[in-house]
Amino acid sequence: MFDLGIFGGGQLGRMLASAALPLGIRCCFWDPLGAQAPASALGPVFTDLEAFVHAAGRYTYEFENIDPALVQSAAKSSPVYPGITALEITRHRIQEKNTFESLGIPTASWKPVQTLSDLENAIAVLGLPLVLKTVTSGYDGKGQFVLRDKADLNRAWDTLGTHQPLIAERWISFRRELSLISVRDRQGNSAFYPLVENTHHQGILSFTRAPAPNLQADLQRQAQAYLNALLIHMDYVGVLTLEMFDTGEHLLANEMAPRVHNSGHWSIEGAHCSQFENHIRAVMDLPLGSTECRGTSLMVNLVGELPTLKASVLALKHAHLHLYDKQARPGRKLGHITFQSDHARDFEAEALLLKDLLPNPMAFNPGA
Repeated sequence: MFDLGIFGGGQLGRMLASAALPLGIRCCFWDPLGAQAPASALGPVFTDLEAFVHAAGRYTYEFENIDPALVQSAAKSSPVYPGITALEITRHRIQEKNTFESLGIPTASWKPVQTLSDLENAIAVLGLPLVLKTVTSGYDGKGQFVLRDKADLNRAWDTLGTHQPLIAERWISFRRELSLISVRDRQGNSAFYPLVENTHHQGILSFTRAPAPNLQADLQRQAQAYLNALLIHMDYVGVLTLEMFDTGEHLLANEMAPRVHNSGHWSIEGAHCSQFENHIRAVMDLPLGSTECRGTSLMVNLVGELPTLKASVLALKHAHLHLYDKQARPGRKLGHITFQSDHARDFEAEALLLKDLLPNPMAFNPGA
């Protein structure tokens, strides 16, 4: 019997299991890729769901785009954290928006879209530009279409509107995107990492600065109030992430993720206790660890291709390289690099050198 079963064997499951190992916690995974899944180096990967749901003492998951019925099958005999309520809300954009609004958390104006007529009405009410999204299964810019003028209407509908519910959201002009990662245990104790600033390229997170530059205490308090309300409402256990738009006047909630998050990868080297270890601690009834930063961090995603010279990356004094053992293909996250030091200036020159080592330097512009 394994201590923890993880739905999903991708890089997040891999890093969760890596954090669990020093704590003496053995993990197994469920993933259709079987032994080809990145997490396979850390424990057995089941493709047989029936065998998996009887293999561990408790369960968690590394992604929200999973059929809740699969999670329910494990919950019949073992605890699952976060609970099924959190999964059902966070994987469904309309339920997520309704939850934000019921808790008084500001978010972009939106309309549900089932028909082409609904989309036309959404344009009339919300204006243009407008973001059209699938209600479920969207990630890394997938399942989204930005309508900039009425000429985009039919193309957007043809791209996304076949046999699936959609949501239309008002376009938000924002200064920057921020995210906040929290962790909560079964006793209701919670902790928060600092707000971080995220920069995207073609819908995929390119790099994260932690803590966010020019971070004001009232902004951190506001974000924590939003996230704390969500934690309590969902009786949440584990790591929960909230992505937000900083408009310069206030924060608008964009979406949340019931799991460890790409914008928290910096915490492996950059925090006293990483988001991965804290998630393990929470779901396994262990005391939560400190979310305090170790100086300043910059996390850079490696997308589509890897640097040609691994040794050149490792030669950078403040760089920490993480590879996910995944086959390269366009738009796929293959690894990340974290620069960490007591002062950002210590690694600024190294971060600029990294641009010359990346196959796609346009995706990383730390000087912007």
